[in-house]
Amino acid sequence: MRGAGALAHYRLGSAAIVLTLALPAQASVRWEPVESGTTAEVRGLHAADGGVVWASGREGAFTRTLDGGKSWVAGQVPDAGHLFFIDVHAVDARSAWLLGTDFDGYESRIYRTGDGGDTWSVQYADSAPGMFLDGLAFWDASRGIAFGDPVDGAFVVLVTEDSGTTWSKVDRGALPAPLPGEAGFAASGTAVVAQGNRHAWFGTGGGDVARVYRTEDGGSSWTVVGTSLPAGSSAGIFGVAFRDTLHGVAVGGDYRDPMGDAPNLLRTVDGGHSWAVVRAPGLVGVQYGVVHAGGTAYVAAGPPGTAISRDDGATWTRIDSTAYNTVTAAGTSGATWAAGRDGRVARLVGTTQ
Repeated sequence: MRGAGALAHYRLGSAAIVLTLALPAQASVRWEPVESGTTAEVRGLHAADGGVVWASGREGAFTRTLDGGKSWVAGQVPDAGHLFFIDVHAVDARSAWLLGTDFDGYESRIYRTGDGGDTWSVQYADSAPGMFLDGLAFWDASRGIAFGDPVDGAFVVLVTEDSGTTWSKVDRGALPAPLPGEAGFAASGTAVVAQGNRHAWFGTGGGDVARVYRTEDGGSSWTVVGTSLPAGSSAGIFGVAFRDTLHGVAVGGDYRDPMGDAPNLLRTVDGGHSWAVVRAPGLVGVQYGVVHAGGTAYVAAGPPGTAISRDDGATWTRIDSTAYNTVTAAGTSGATWAAGRDGRVARLVGTTQ
């Protein structure tokens, strides 16, 4: 039987709430909607560069643009209609990975394409009881990491060094034991992030404490630190982002109380060894996803709307109240995108710096 945390995020797809608020945009940026070519709910989003963006979502759906959002080509991965592709990572216009989980059963898969989505190959598949992958990230085109909820008393962490041709499960002894009910949240595909050459982090909730797991050696060994962000069966950390190996932020909240005023933001300046709660009035309610958007800028998104920070997460300015699940940004250019329910995709107009 799944723990409370796993059940909570497992039902997030059906429990998601779309909210709109009569608040004016306050940031010097705005979202410009684009026609994504799909009506599927999107939680996976990745910009390979300023013009190439991939998105993925419910019922095996994916879509991509090669021209900065002017046109999109959408598709469905064969034999994957039961999977929710909650994360995507793209190298370029032709090469990408999709991470999918069955929200109604025990199955997770990782797919790869090398021909722009015309064909997909299964690189990893697991249907063991309790199997639920939450996200993936890559250091480069060869080396990547994925994580999932605890199975048999340990978080599932997978690593690859050959572009996913093989995925190896990290030994359970290398991971701190999970708390009762502790799990990941598959809300945005940003619950795990890789930075530098071998650093990576993933955030959790579901238990009594929201925690961040950390590796400095490419996933071979891990430490974990508790935070002061509220946690519980429907609360914890939903997204993590770093601009380098020292400076990062984590966002979250309680998806059952989307407009709640409980703390929803953490900052670190020591690589995740410690985290401090930051009260930011411009960051409203539960936040599902966050991304580094160039320089010292971050953009966060959730059902209550989006916000931007230009000072390493210290202060935040509200962009608007449109609901999005996830965000992505293209490298140092800061070209930023958001996506959510009903195939909603938008690009950020204006500078993030």
